[in-house]
Amino acid sequence: MYSDKVMDHFSNPRNVGELMDANAVGKVGNPKCGDIMKMMMRIENDVISDVKFKTFGCGAAVATSSMATELVKGRTVAEALALTNKAVAEALDGLPPIKMHCSVLAEEAIKSAISDYYRRQGIDPVPIVGCNVDCEHCH
Repeated sequence: MYSDKVMDHFSNPRNVGELMDANAVGKVGNPKCGDIMKMMMRIENDVISDVKFKTFGCGAAVATSSMATELVKGRTVAEALALTNKAVAEALDGLPPIKMHCSVLAEEAIKSAISDYYRRQGIDPVPIVGCNVDCEHCH
């Protein structure tokens, strides 16, 4: 069912908590399953120097959040934007097909936080990040 890596990240999540000096905050949810992810980042000189998350959801949602933070910490914004849900799932040695939506949520949380980062700088994030369902078009 779940890989050892999924179980490890669920049991011992990395980077969980609140990032008080975050300058990028994204919150996404899946109304179908009820999972909610909040991703907070500190971005300095185009590098994600710190990242934390809070997730309300199943074990796969916690594990994908944890792995996603591990994969973007210390990376440039462009590298983080290139991260796909498939890469998150592969880093966890796979997810059951019914739980792949959790990796999608992790990718969307990263993009939502980076969109917030650009908005705080007065930059329209849509041409850079794309539409991740939290733009003015979608509301």
